[in-house]
Amino acid sequence: MPSSPLFQSATRRTIVVAGLGAVTAAALWRRVAQAHSEAHVVPAFAGTEPAATASTAVAVLAGGCFWGVQGVYQHVKGVSNAVSGYAGGEARTAVYELVGSGRTGHAEAVQVTYDPRRVGYARLLQIFFSVVHDPTQLNRQGPDVGTQYRSAIFPLDDEQGRIARAYIAQIGQARVFGAPLVTTVEPNRTFYPAEGYHQDFLARNPTYPYIVVNDLPKIDDLKRLHADLYRAEPALVAKAPT
Repeated sequence: MPSSPLFQSATRRTIVVAGLGAVTAAALWRRVAQAHSEAHVVPAFAGTEPAATASTAVAVLAGGCFWGVQGVYQHVKGVSNAVSGYAGGEARTAVYELVGSGRTGHAEAVQVTYDPRRVGYARLLQIFFSVVHDPTQLNRQGPDVGTQYRSAIFPLDDEQGRIARAYIAQIGQARVFGAPLVTTVEPNRTFYPAEGYHQDFLARNPTYPYIVVNDLPKIDDLKRLHADLYRAEPALVAKAPT
């Protein structure tokens, strides 16, 4: 059995479709996934957000497997880069095989670099809650179970923390979901980029069954619910400005 990091990562999230070719299986699973979309219409942030004074800002978010989280934000206008990685634990344990144990404190997270003049932090959070994941699932997302798949926001300053907490409270009061939000707000955490084979995974593997079932419907939901921010060409790590 292959023992490469990519194979080990992929096999943990594989859905086997016996007797079907990759493309045929992908088409089948996508139809199934579209019928079970997790997307919700989430109201815009009702609070205030400071006017943008810079052309670049960063947000760090965790909502399950980082392949899909990264893939969604790569299709958002105003985002120049989205990097898969880890946040919540120590530098020495920011390694996929260790994070997968669920004992490092890390969550699979994505660092989003964006232009706040084109898309604000609160709007990124609206996408996070409405499209990226189900914020009512505790320490899991779909088939992935463990604290490394928790719903978490890692604010980089007090203002981001204020907006995140206020938005969580607003969504909870509006009862958008059928259960309480379990999203945590975890400030003062360092983000560590993940291994290279995780970057741009969705874009590089669009027919991989896990991606088809769990993540491509999120791209469709982004286009449907946030059409004004959808971009067809993803902002790939491989093409990000240095």
